[in-house]
Amino acid sequence: MEQRKLLRVLSGETVFPPPVWLMRQAGRYLPEYRATRAAAGSFLDLCYNPDLATEVTLQPIRRFGFDAAILFSDILVIPDALRRNVRFVVGEGPQMDPIAPHEIEALDPGRAETHLAPVIATVARLRAELPAETALIGFCGAPWTVATYMIAGHGTPDQAPARLFGYRHPEAMDALLALLAEMSAEYLIRQLQAGADCVQIFDSWAGVLDELSFERFSVGPTRRIVDRVRAAVPGARIIGFAKGAGPLLERYRAGTGVDAIGLDWSVPFSHGAALQRGGPVQGNLDPLRLIAGGRALDEGVDAILETLGGGPLIFNLGHGITPEAPIAHVEALLRRVRG
Repeated sequence: MEQRKLLRVLSGETVFPPPVWLMRQAGRYLPEYRATRAAAGSFLDLCYNPDLATEVTLQPIRRFGFDAAILFSDILVIPDALRRNVRFVVGEGPQMDPIAPHEIEALDPGRAETHLAPVIATVARLRAELPAETALIGFCGAPWTVATYMIAGHGTPDQAPARLFGYRHPEAMDALLALLAEMSAEYLIRQLQAGADCVQIFDSWAGVLDELSFERFSVGPTRRIVDRVRAAVPGARIIGFAKGAGPLLERYRAGTGVDAIGLDWSVPFSHGAALQRGGPVQGNLDPLRLIAGGRALDEGVDAILETLGGGPLIFNLGHGITPEAPIAHVEALLRRVRG
């Protein structure tokens, strides 16, 4: 297993050219994904169908030969397991029943193991079908980011509903985050036991929090996940992606204990290099450079390799690949990184 390039980097080794994968690499920019998605019915049906979820996870590996595959699923399978009526509305994104403070005590995680069993089955299938050299990444959403959707019932530009909820109902927020941390840890443990080589925790909305809230809502619950996972799976490798956290990323690494820090595209190279002196980093090409291609793409790739390629680096985007990204530009990115 340790010959997989991604795991060598997560152990602190410098590998050049660095391993590369892209967040949302299985997605709408690929015609084969769009065909499978159409056959699946709903988006959640795709997530819970091991045959189809395995297929879409493998599609970008077959086409591009990325160094890692990431399980195809969604961060909102956890609230779905909690019966929050999760649905994905075309053109509007995820929606669910907004949760009130008094409802949190009644949340029952008891059905999660059964409900999420198809996802774990997908992990096992993937490990059996992936090339031996390709790492398999499992994942979950961080408690804060998952909570933002549960509280508002949908995505919002700055997560004001969840922030206000945390200020007005701090005990209820702490209870919700603690429950989500426990469920997420158990979910990641099962993914690792089923064959995932490492896991990533997506805190996509960490950047909207002030310093006090960042400690309480992002760092603390993520630490609970990391400690619980490592207690069950000693040596588990964990990547933390706290998007928008910028100046607080050093504190995030120290406070959570993750092995590697995911950098979004707004993190300056100098800051990324300073973070890298403390351990592996992942990132951080602007996804719009991938859409633009040409000189913009080449300059972005070269700058990352020049500033971060001399240390433990996993090359990635600074957020997910978008549906507009041309396949030819993904191929050009890989040639540039590996050439």
